[in-house]
Amino acid sequence: MKKHRIHRLWVPILLVGLAATGNVMATTLNDIYAVSDRINAQAKRSQAKIDALTEETRKLLSEYKTVLKEIEGLRVYNRQLQRQINNQETEMAKLATSIDQVTLIERQITPLMLRMIDGLEQFVGLDLPFLLDERSERIERLREMMERADVQASEKFSQILRAYQIENEYGRTMEAYGDTINVGGTELKADVLKVGRVALVYQTPDGEVTGRWDVSNNEWVELGDEYTTPVRNGIRMARKQLSVDMLSLPVQVPGAAE
Repeated sequence: MKKHRIHRLWVPILLVGLAATGNVMATTLNDIYAVSDRINAQAKRSQAKIDALTEETRKLLSEYKTVLKEIEGLRVYNRQLQRQINNQETEMAKLATSIDQVTLIERQITPLMLRMIDGLEQFVGLDLPFLLDERSERIERLREMMERADVQASEKFSQILRAYQIENEYGRTMEAYGDTINVGGTELKADVLKVGRVALVYQTPDGEVTGRWDVSNNEWVELGDEYTTPVRNGIRMARKQLSVDMLSLPVQVPGAAE
């Protein structure tokens, strides 16, 4: 009877122990899960930071490479600029030397230009007397230009050369113009025809008098009636009033017989 009561007492005690042990195990697993969740969360956050840092590093590396390319391009550009600067400095040195010589050159070229104008004036004086007013005025303008300080020496020289070119062109052109000439002491209004520098003839507007410039005696002389039509036709050709054709004109060479 006594042993039976003792056995019944152990049963509740065992049940209470098992219940306590189950509660402890449940609490421990929950803690483990919680810790595991926190670790996973931290790991995710760490991975996110790593990914962000990796992306930032990639961007910085890309920018670094871009900057390197730009630097290399600037180096090439700077080398090119340096070569240009060196060339410009060389040209500046040459220009400075030229500027230093300008005064000397101008002192040398001015007498040359004056001699050229004198030579041109002498040439016109010895040439056939055509367009004398126009040619004399051109020479006078050149002399006035030489006195001007606002005209560069290069421009003066260019104008003198142009005057020589015009005189040269007279030898290849045929021109007709109105003028007043002195024939045997009488002033006559006439149409003058110049054919290069080989013939200089005239004819009065009414066609009554025809003549030429006598190179040997430096005077105007009359021609026979056989030249009336050729001279008239030559004047019309020069004025574009008649098609260019062959002409029979008197030609005289200085020092030679007519």
